[in-house]
Amino acid sequence: MKTIEQIYLSLRKNKLANLFIIGTRWLIGFAFIPSGLTKALGRRFTNLDTSNPVGYFFEAMYQTGGYWVFLGISQLIASLLLMSHRFSTLGALIYMAIISNIAIITIAVGFRGTWVITSLMWLATLLLVLWDWNKIKYLFAKDDFVPTENLVPKVVKNRLWSIAGLIIYFGTLIFFLVCDLLQELDVFAVSIYLIVMIATVIFSLIKEFR
Repeated sequence: MKTIEQIYLSLRKNKLANLFIIGTRWLIGFAFIPSGLTKALGRRFTNLDTSNPVGYFFEAMYQTGGYWVFLGISQLIASLLLMSHRFSTLGALIYMAIISNIAIITIAVGFRGTWVITSLMWLATLLLVLWDWNKIKYLFAKDDFVPTENLVPKVVKNRLWSIAGLIIYFGTLIFFLVCDLLQELDVFAVSIYLIVMIATVIFSLIKEFR
């Protein structure tokens, strides 16, 4: 019977599993961009009335000013690190801290339906943290530990997916900034955005399997 470590290493050596993890990083990283950008720009995230517990809570955070902007910038940084591939471990840890807070808030204030989404995002982030256990485990080692060279083999083209992740991140960021300036979803902007995103993914997959 395989041990947990052997199962973990076999998954890390599987190319499809690696690509699934990259896709998961992009998906939850994308989720933080519009909400993080809204806060970073000092805008309200919701128009719910303050008589509603959810609206009251978000309005209170918005009125803090600096904290609201800091939260948005933190979300954007976590998203960038997560989608960069190279710094995805650090991004996953920061993302875990933020999404844990958000998930608990949505449950505590009775944010109808949203708690399901945030809980799924939390589980996805937990998966990413466990995926990088080969690096994170050293955080729990003794002060006098000596690292070994038991490295996880390189399975996907790291540089390729780092570039692709950055294109998707900054492309998405620019897209939402343009929509914010235009105050609407412009058909031309949406078309260009979708073409760039789809082309980036397809090109990366072709290069990976060549």
